[in-house]
Amino acid sequence: MNLRWRIGTLVVSTTAAAVACVGVWVHVDAYDRELKQARSAVRTDLDRAASVYARTGEVRGTGARLDAELPEGLAGLVRRGHHGTELVDGPRGRQMWAARPAGDRTLSVTADVEPTLRDLEALDASIAVAGALTSGVLLPAGAFTASRLSRRLRLAAATATRISQGELDARIGVPERPRDEIDEISHAVDTMAAALQSRLLTEQRFTADVAHELRTPLMGLLTAAENLPEGRITDHVRERVRALCSLTDDLLEISRLDSGAEEPDLSAWSLRLLVQQAVARADFPVRVDPVEDGHTATLVRTDPRRLNRILANLLANAHRHGRPPVEVAVTATSVTVRDHGRGYPEELLTDGPQRFRSHAPERGTGHGLGLTIALGQAEVIGARLRFGNAPDGGAEAVLTLPAAPDEPL
Repeated sequence: MNLRWRIGTLVVSTTAAAVACVGVWVHVDAYDRELKQARSAVRTDLDRAASVYARTGEVRGTGARLDAELPEGLAGLVRRGHHGTELVDGPRGRQMWAARPAGDRTLSVTADVEPTLRDLEALDASIAVAGALTSGVLLPAGAFTASRLSRRLRLAAATATRISQGELDARIGVPERPRDEIDEISHAVDTMAAALQSRLLTEQRFTADVAHELRTPLMGLLTAAENLPEGRITDHVRERVRALCSLTDDLLEISRLDSGAEEPDLSAWSLRLLVQQAVARADFPVRVDPVEDGHTATLVRTDPRRLNRILANLLANAHRHGRPPVEVAVTATSVTVRDHGRGYPEELLTDGPQRFRSHAPERGTGHGLGLTIALGQAEVIGARLRFGNAPDGGAEAVLTLPAAPDEPL
């Protein structure tokens, strides 16, 4: 049950409970009052009849009766010398009796209270109908009010979801002066999104500026390292400088991906051909599973340069952090890259790749940028990159690309 119907049901339930409480109170109060009036009336008639009987020895014209058959409870009371009243259900309906001793005889008076009690029952029915009508009116009104609240809350939730998915420009939009608690929540979400966007943009600019500033001196350092005399120390220096240059290029690429400045050049390509080219560029053994004949001519819509970057990073990660053999399998519109190591850690499978974190010692050392770049480039070309572990062991990355019309290459 959604919020709208919960609030509507709460309104109706509260209304019904209130009507029931009022109805019970009115019924009990009116019933007691009518009975008191009926008892008072029959007692007055009984006293008047007793006065007449004491003076004349007759009860004619008073409405009283002598030695009538009394209800059992009232008869016992009179036998003990007391007077009293009792409500009795008789053949003609409910009646109020009053009786008292009169010498050695019994004097009694009756009054018909059936019409009065029927009026009370009619009042109860009217209260029930009024309660039902009130609930029927309040249910749509409550549902309408709750629907407006629900729409505003759903808008806030949808905007928060968009922000969590990286759309930092998303805003709920609230008045400058919040009208209620929902506006306060919406204002807090917008304020949080603005602060988060500002902080992320600052970090992105800082990363891009640092990488850009480092690039020039690193290129000079790389050139100088190439001119050093050959030797083990020189090879080590060159290797470290190349690693720094590669790291700087990765940081620049991540900055462009974070800023959303990357624009893909999409066209129809043979997935099998692009995979073969990426495997050929690898400087380590890669085993490619045979492709079924039905998939050899499958075309995908992609940017070949970015796809090669994704595959290169996935292959390098499998080779560097897993165990051989590194395998590649191609289906209609997807590529699977796997190794035979201990697999991805649970943290990566749950939260995705995190930059500057290799997630687990068994996956080796590194900056954690390769998979982050692969995931970012996959989003740019409209592909889906999923990380998992193969049933028989080993890390497994599956890249699924959008299909293109089957046109001959």
